[in-house]
Amino acid sequence: MPVLPFLPRVESTRNAALQERLQHRIDTKTKPLGALGQLEALALQLGLIQRSESIAFTSPQMVVFAADHGIAAEGVSAFPQAVTVQMVGNMLAGGAAINVFARQHGFALHVVDAGVAAEFEDHPQLIRHKIAHGTQNSCEGPAMSLAQVEQALQAGMAVMRGLPGNVVAFGEMGIANTSAAALLLARLAGLPLDDVVGRGTGLDDTQLAHKQSVLARALAKHAGVKDTLPVLAALGGFEIAMMSGAMLQAASERRVVLVDGFIAGAAALLACKLAPDLRDYLVFCHRSAETGHRLLLAHLQATPLLDLDMRLGEGTGALLAWPLLQSAALFLAEMASFESAGVSGKSQS
Repeated sequence: MPVLPFLPRVESTRNAALQERLQHRIDTKTKPLGALGQLEALALQLGLIQRSESIAFTSPQMVVFAADHGIAAEGVSAFPQAVTVQMVGNMLAGGAAINVFARQHGFALHVVDAGVAAEFEDHPQLIRHKIAHGTQNSCEGPAMSLAQVEQALQAGMAVMRGLPGNVVAFGEMGIANTSAAALLLARLAGLPLDDVVGRGTGLDDTQLAHKQSVLARALAKHAGVKDTLPVLAALGGFEIAMMSGAMLQAASERRVVLVDGFIAGAAALLACKLAPDLRDYLVFCHRSAETGHRLLLAHLQATPLLDLDMRLGEGTGALLAWPLLQSAALFLAEMASFESAGVSGKSQS
């Protein structure tokens, strides 16, 4: 049952009969057992999500959630907070890395204003769901109220209900959001803070030490907060909360969910706390160079498709992994079996 009555119901993809049929198809292709490695596991996962022995993708969507963070006032980023609104403008103008990759791979791109500390002119790719002009500083009090968390979750759900297709990739933009993600990971996964705090936008050693000190203060400020939604309210960000709601809605509609890097991973961690069966729908696309991401993936028992030493965010890692999903679908559909190709199988001895 959902933790909150407004959350969508996410069904497990478990289906023993379909899994057996899919695995048989994979195993009898003209190759040694397991020779396509992770691609075989990916094909199985996609087939179970779509409840089919043939995988088809329609109207792929790229959704970038953008918001500002009050903790940025503590100097935890190498860039000023103004970069959030500037980069959103760059995305709407078509000039960011995620625009390049979305055009390359045929993804429709939308940017969601979840809580940027500025106003935007109307734009066909802009979706307005601003909760506030940035969160509060979590070193001084809760970043969000519980009412704002609920509002953000529902807004993320509404975003997904308004978009077509059966596959969606999620990205983010927000100065200081690696701080929020690190705080959430440390508290929800019970990991040492210093192990999950990284350089974010490119901090040097002195700046990194300052960031660790600031985040330790924030974590101590909310030491007694343990439950998922209060933790999100105390430490998180509007874009992380909204992305979590969007992931839950996408899975309830049996969409394939492409998870990008550290920030999207933190949203996935939160959403899995609210609906554990969501994990079945998540394709973890790459391992970020951000320190905490490796530990986050391990906590979720996720093996990412790529490891390119990237730390850009925006959803870029998700779209770079997209051709692997296409390949998984195509080998399942088009690769011959030993029987159809007249090829001898492995010798029995």
